[in-house]
Amino acid sequence: MDGDRRGWHACLLSGAVFAVCMAGTTLPTPLYGLYQEKFGFSELVVTVVYAVYAFGVIGVLLLAGNASDAVGRRPVLLAGLGFAAASAVCFLCADAMPWLYAGRLLSGLSAGLFTGAATAYVMELAPHGGASRATFVATAANMGGLGCGPLLAGLLAQYASWPLYLPFAVHLALVAASAAVLLRLPETVRELRPLSAVRPRRPGVPPRVRAVFGPAAIASFVGFALFGVFTSVSPAFLAQSLDVHSRAVTGLVVALAFFASTAGQLAVGRVGVGRSLPLGCAVLLVGLALLAGALWGELLSLVVLSALVGGLGQGLVFRGALSAVAEASPADRRASVISTLFVVAYAGISVPVIGVGVLVGPLGLEGAGLVFIACMAVLVVSAALYLLRHPVRAAVTPSG
Repeated sequence: MDGDRRGWHACLLSGAVFAVCMAGTTLPTPLYGLYQEKFGFSELVVTVVYAVYAFGVIGVLLLAGNASDAVGRRPVLLAGLGFAAASAVCFLCADAMPWLYAGRLLSGLSAGLFTGAATAYVMELAPHGGASRATFVATAANMGGLGCGPLLAGLLAQYASWPLYLPFAVHLALVAASAAVLLRLPETVRELRPLSAVRPRRPGVPPRVRAVFGPAAIASFVGFALFGVFTSVSPAFLAQSLDVHSRAVTGLVVALAFFASTAGQLAVGRVGVGRSLPLGCAVLLVGLALLAGALWGELLSLVVLSALVGGLGQGLVFRGALSAVAEASPADRRASVISTLFVVAYAGISVPVIGVGVLVGPLGLEGAGLVFIACMAVLVVSAALYLLRHPVRAAVTPSG
């Protein structure tokens, strides 16, 4: 019993470190309007700045997605916290656009190191038999951290001084505390290899995992694409079309999507992986319809509903995909396979975002958003049909 308590304590602490790192990646979201006023750039530049982060994630996952399988989880996570700290420093020093690009790129490098390694680390620290709950801790830390970032920045920007500096100073302090926590946690990789053993790998999965990986990756791409566009352009839509200029409200609306994702992840324990993936696609379709209504009718209430429903659907597909892939992966390849899943997911978070930014000029923000919604609706319907014909068989036990 004491061993289980210590195991869950370590699992939760590692989840908290995971959340702190991910919060830094969404911290600038409600501040982009202030940066636009300061530097005078267009909405396309906003989406490019946002996508630079995703490209950083994908680059790390491709070049070093298997690093923690070789050198250990803790060294990789400490390096990730170092990149997070460097990102915060760039935003604190930002007096021109290159600082924003550098800060987002470093943030992406941080997230790229954390996504696979931290997910595997949280699951490995849990006591025996706690795989389902540990998966929820990992995915909730990921999405919960992403939600806390815009909420923290929005509140500080609205109600405190130095809106473009204080959020990053606070995050820098949290990163330092997280490093101290991480140094006290045990290493879970038993057979360590030198850094020279880490080799860049093309995206790929072991043959035994492919039947599970395919449908899980499709669902993940759709869910992350919706999140990417929502978080990058919704602040501008709230300000320009709905006349909502409160940074706190903007941060809260974006945060609601991530928090709803956590609720969707919790529901997977009850409905099971096989049903959660197609069900999540159906819920995502409803979220897209609500977002289309919000853009067409310029209604704040529908924006909030689309955040909640879309986030719920994303959570269903995200945890379902992660659970299925993690359970099917061999232990010595788990972090690498999870990293490959995130390559697909972050491709969804980057390419559509830039596409929307390109369309904003000729079509306007609402028109670009409606084109995106139409494309994502086709993808989400295709994914749901594929998943119904090729269901994922892995099971997740209830996390209650």
